[in-house]
Amino acid sequence: MTVEAVAWPDERIPEETTGLAGLTAAPAAVPAAGAPIGVRMRDGGIIEVELPANAEIEGPEAREAGTAVRALANGRRMPVLLVITGVVGLSPEARHVYSTSIAASAFALVGESPVDRVIAHYLLRSRTESIPAQFFMSEAEAIDWLGQYQSDD
Repeated sequence: MTVEAVAWPDERIPEETTGLAGLTAAPAAVPAAGAPIGVRMRDGGIIEVELPANAEIEGPEAREAGTAVRALANGRRMPVLLVITGVVGLSPEARHVYSTSIAASAFALVGESPVDRVIAHYLLRSRTESIPAQFFMSEAEAIDWLGQYQSDD
């Protein structure tokens, strides 16, 4: 079971659980194109961040999504699945936000096209060596790889 939350920028991060088996929903940011950045906790303790296709991700939206990730991580470092399929681009500020995450134990970037691969490598170039990161064209392979970075708590 997964819980997904979509919120507008003026909404607050929920401080209580959703009531569904103790899973917490987190708000998501809204990029300029109008589609929200989806942030959710997947089964198995992986946080998924889905960037909207056909959108340029800017710093403010990336920061809001980062806030949602930290809320779901609740002080822990957790593996993050970053879905970039169809994203048009990321601003330098958005790139900085994703590459300096304090909540991620590892990043698996997932995309489908050569353009997605280029955007992923743009992000991977800026990452810190302390956070493992890799690009995948298969979500299943990405989740499998992230399994080694899951915590036991």
